[in-house]
Amino acid sequence: MNRTEFIIATAIILFVAFMLGWFASWLVNRFTRVTKAEIGELDKMAQALHEAEETRDQAITYLQQREAEITNQLSQTEAELRAAMDGLREARREAEELRGYIEQQNSQG
Repeated sequence: MNRTEFIIATAIILFVAFMLGWFASWLVNRFTRVTKAEIGELDKMAQALHEAEETRDQAITYLQQREAEITNQLSQTEAELRAAMDGLREARREAEELRGYIEQQNSQG
């Protein structure tokens, strides 16, 4: 094989390699192309995701408000319970004093 034949054979091999690469690129492009219907579907999915995120944020806000309300009610109930327990304790103390006074009056009389 002389020099000219070698150059021609190399050029043919390189051209065939280029054509195979171009064809492979065209095939990949053809199969991975995004159609307008797919873009529309992606837009719908993005809108649905956005709406779901808004709904989630609203639910979180509502739950935080409810938690604050319930915590406030719990604090009020605990304060009322403490006041009732203090009142009961005071009533028991007074009852004991009266019982002692009555027993003292009965023992003297």
